[in-house]
Amino acid sequence: MAWKDKEIEKAYFPIGEVAELLNINASQIRYWEKEFDILKPRKNAKGDRSFTKADIEKLKIIHHLVREKGFTLDGAKAHLKSKFSGEENNLRVIEKLKEVRGFLEQLKELL
Repeated sequence: MAWKDKEIEKAYFPIGEVAELLNINASQIRYWEKEFDILKPRKNAKGDRSFTKADIEKLKIIHHLVREKGFTLDGAKAHLKSKFSGEENNLRVIEKLKEVRGFLEQLKELL
Protein backbone atom coordinates (compact mmCIF):
# COMPACT_ATOMS: atom_id res chain seq x y z
CA MET A 1 0.00 0.00 0.00
CA ALA A 2 2.00 2.91 -1.32
CA TRP A 3 -0.33 5.57 0.02
CA LYS A 4 0.69 4.85 3.62
CA ASP A 5 4.35 5.43 2.82
CA LYS A 6 3.86 9.08 1.93
CA GLU A 7 3.64 11.67 4.64
CA ILE A 8 0.69 14.00 4.21
CA GLU A 9 1.69 17.63 4.11
CA LYS A 10 -0.69 20.39 5.05
CA ALA A 11 -1.75 22.72 2.29
CA TYR A 12 -3.00 25.47 4.61
CA PHE A 13 -1.89 26.66 8.03
CA PRO A 14 -3.97 28.66 10.54
CA ILE A 15 -2.69 32.02 11.69
CA GLY A 16 -1.83 30.70 15.15
CA GLU A 17 0.59 28.11 13.76
CA VAL A 18 2.18 30.68 11.47
CA ALA A 19 2.58 33.14 14.34
CA GLU A 20 4.22 30.44 16.48
CA LEU A 21 6.51 29.46 13.62
CA LEU A 22 7.72 33.05 13.17
CA ASN A 23 7.69 33.79 16.91
CA ILE A 24 5.44 36.83 16.52
CA ASN A 25 1.86 37.67 17.48
CA ALA A 26 -1.07 36.86 15.23
CA SER A 27 -2.00 40.55 15.38
CA GLN A 28 1.39 41.38 13.80
CA ILE A 29 0.57 39.06 10.89
CA ARG A 30 -2.85 40.66 10.44
CA TYR A 31 -1.22 44.10 10.46
CA TRP A 32 1.39 43.07 7.88
CA GLU A 33 -1.41 41.62 5.74
CA LYS A 34 -3.01 45.06 5.61
CA GLU A 35 0.29 46.81 4.88
CA PHE A 36 1.83 44.47 2.27
CA ASP A 37 0.05 43.77 -1.01
CA ILE A 38 1.95 40.51 -1.54
CA LEU A 39 0.13 38.84 1.39
CA LYS A 40 -3.20 37.37 0.37
CA PRO A 41 -4.17 34.52 2.71
CA ARG A 42 -7.39 32.65 2.09
CA LYS A 43 -10.28 33.52 4.34
CA ASN A 44 -13.35 31.43 5.04
CA ALA A 45 -16.85 32.84 5.52
CA LYS A 46 -16.08 33.38 9.19
CA GLY A 47 -12.96 35.38 8.35
CA ASP A 48 -10.39 32.85 9.58
CA ARG A 49 -7.13 33.10 7.65
CA SER A 50 -5.39 30.12 6.07
CA PHE A 51 -1.82 30.51 4.88
CA THR A 52 -0.08 28.49 2.19
CA LYS A 53 3.63 27.69 2.25
CA ALA A 54 4.15 30.50 -0.27
CA ASP A 55 2.39 32.93 2.09
CA ILE A 56 4.63 31.79 4.93
CA GLU A 57 7.73 32.34 2.79
CA LYS A 58 6.54 35.88 2.05
CA LEU A 59 5.98 36.48 5.76
CA LYS A 60 9.48 35.21 6.49
CA ILE A 61 10.88 37.71 4.00
CA ILE A 62 8.90 40.55 5.55
CA HIS A 63 9.99 39.45 9.02
CA HIS A 64 13.62 39.34 7.89
CA LEU A 65 13.47 42.81 6.37
CA VAL A 66 11.59 44.50 9.20
CA ARG A 67 12.89 42.72 12.30
CA GLU A 68 16.38 41.57 11.34
CA LYS A 69 17.52 44.20 8.85
CA GLY A 70 15.68 47.09 10.51
CA PHE A 71 13.72 48.32 7.49
CA THR A 72 10.75 50.58 8.03
CA LEU A 73 7.48 49.28 6.61
CA ASP A 74 7.67 51.73 3.72
CA GLY A 75 11.30 50.78 3.10
CA ALA A 76 10.43 47.08 3.14
CA LYS A 77 7.55 47.67 0.70
CA ALA A 78 9.81 49.53 -1.70
CA HIS A 79 12.51 46.89 -1.39
CA LEU A 80 10.03 44.09 -2.10
CA LYS A 81 8.64 45.86 -5.15
CA SER A 82 12.10 46.30 -6.63
CA LYS A 83 13.68 42.95 -5.73
CA PHE A 84 11.15 40.38 -4.52
CA SER A 85 12.64 37.30 -6.19
CA GLY A 86 16.21 38.19 -5.18
CA GLU A 87 15.25 38.71 -1.55
CA GLU A 88 13.48 35.36 -1.47
CA ASN A 89 16.67 33.63 -2.62
CA ASN A 90 18.73 35.59 -0.09
CA LEU A 91 16.42 34.47 2.71
CA ARG A 92 16.82 30.82 1.70
CA VAL A 93 20.60 31.18 1.71
CA ILE A 94 20.53 32.82 5.15
CA GLU A 95 18.34 30.02 6.55
CA LYS A 96 20.68 27.35 5.15
CA LEU A 97 23.72 29.14 6.56
CA LYS A 98 22.06 29.27 9.99
CA GLU A 99 21.45 25.51 9.78
CA VAL A 100 25.08 24.89 8.83
CA ARG A 101 26.29 27.12 11.65
CA GLY A 102 24.16 25.22 14.17
CA PHE A 103 25.52 21.92 12.89
CA LEU A 104 29.09 23.17 13.13
CA GLU A 105 28.53 24.44 16.68
CA GLN A 106 27.18 21.03 17.69
CA LEU A 107 30.15 19.36 16.05
CA LYS A 108 32.55 21.67 17.89
CA GLU A 109 30.97 20.76 21.23
CA LEU A 110 31.48 17.06 20.50
CA LEU A 111 35.20 17.53 19.84
